[in-house]
Amino acid sequence: MVLKKVILAILIIAASSNAAIAELVVVVHPSNQAELDAKTIQRIFLGKEKTFDNGNAISPINLAPENALRAQFDQDLVGRSSSQVSAYWSKLVFTGKGVPPKEVASEAEVIAEVSSNTNAIAYISKASATNSVRVISLQ
Repeated sequence: MVLKKVILAILIIAASSNAAIAELVVVVHPSNQAELDAKTIQRIFLGKEKTFDNGNAISPINLAPENALRAQFDQDLVGRSSSQVSAYWSKLVFTGKGVPPKEVASEAEVIAEVSSNTNAIAYISKASATNSVRVISLQ
């Protein structure tokens, strides 16, 4: 009986932790017709890709470090932990070789920034996407 309760508790915890993982989408301004692959998005958020195919400067936007979606994005698309990404940017800033993406506190702020800047690119949960941004499909 105790074993069944322990197993049930483990299953409940596992189910709730999976629910916390949101489906991330990358968003741009509705007029931006860019189609990007995951590698290019990684390069954008590491400061290695600075312009879209049309020559316009890219303005990447990150969620604040304490946001769970930020950690998920760093791991899933950038391919590094948030602490590794932070260390990477610290080194670039210290040596004068880069400026990290702008940070905002919430998905609502991401949508506001992206909808008002034709060169912005960011990420949000799929459930938060609105018509004021365009979800780009990763090639």
